Amino acid sequence: MTNPAPVNPAEELLDVVDEHDRVIGTAVRGEVYRRGLTHRCVFILVRDPAGRIFVHRRTDTKLFAPGAYDMFVGGVVGSGETYGEAAVREAEEELGVSGIAPRPLFKFLFRQDHLSWWCDMYEAEWDGPVSPQESEVAWHDWLTPAELDARLARDDFVPDGREAYRRYLDFRAA
Repeated sequence: MTNPAPVNPAEELLDVVDEHDRVIGTAVRGEVYRRGLTHRCVFILVRDPAGRIFVHRRTDTKLFAPGAYDMFVGGVVGSGETYGEAAVREAEEELGVSGIAPRPLFKFLFRQDHLSWWCDMYEAEWDGPVSPQESEVAWHDWLTPAELDARLARDDFVPDGREAYRRYLDFRAA
């Protein structure tokens, strides 16, 4: 059973995990970020039937990487929540849809400076309209892989998303 999401994202309770992704405690998101505690996140690459990728710009109020672009929907895994549950919840919340079915791909540990989190990677296809969550998404569009590559060369993307996309492309090529 997951804890209900608080009004303030900094107060959301997260599982703190070790380098092997084993739960070693809990803390609120604000403390997790401030202390650089390792936690869990999900990343879902969403394509439409034409193969275009959902890309968005994060709102300026986000705790991590405000205003940056991202080619994944997703977010933190709440305390007691499974990766799979979080993938569905995050994709549906951010896209404003219901019934999406993310497929698991792989997992890796992201580290940058004092931050670290386990990233569980998914992909999904969506063929209907989207109504992105205004508190999370400031702009969105469906981009071809070539259009995404052009944006990656010129725009500010979230660092974990860049790393996850590089790993995703390697995974798909293997």
